[in-house]
Amino acid sequence: MANSTIMPALRYRDANAAIAWFEKVFGFTRRAVYEGPDGTVYHAELALGGGMIMLGSARDDEYGRNFALPGELGGKETRSAYIVVEDVDAVYARAIAAGAPVVRAIRNTDYGSREFMVKDPEGHSWSAGTYDPWKAQG
Repeated sequence: MANSTIMPALRYRDANAAIAWFEKVFGFTRRAVYEGPDGTVYHAELALGGGMIMLGSARDDEYGRNFALPGELGGKETRSAYIVVEDVDAVYARAIAAGAPVVRAIRNTDYGSREFMVKDPEGHSWSAGTYDPWKAQG
């Protein structure tokens, strides 16, 4: 599988907790985590299959002032992400066990996917399912 050339980048109040959540629920692995002297995460790279997300601690800096967290917007968001997984039922069970708020319960779709949507501990939405658009095209 080729590596993705698009990587969502997010900020979290507790980036270390977010990293642990992504590892536990979705099975991401730490590729790199660069911490500051105060324990904040300057930059982290988490990989899953050929994809990656990047994240860091929310900071009041030039970059960070351009973003708001869902908790600061009454739970609203301007993006969501979809993660292709093979065993969606197992991932869903881990999300439920981790206390993830369910936005859309696991279901089968008309386009042949089995999928769900949950919120992470800081309110970002994550969909996971079996639909793989790369395979569907080819």
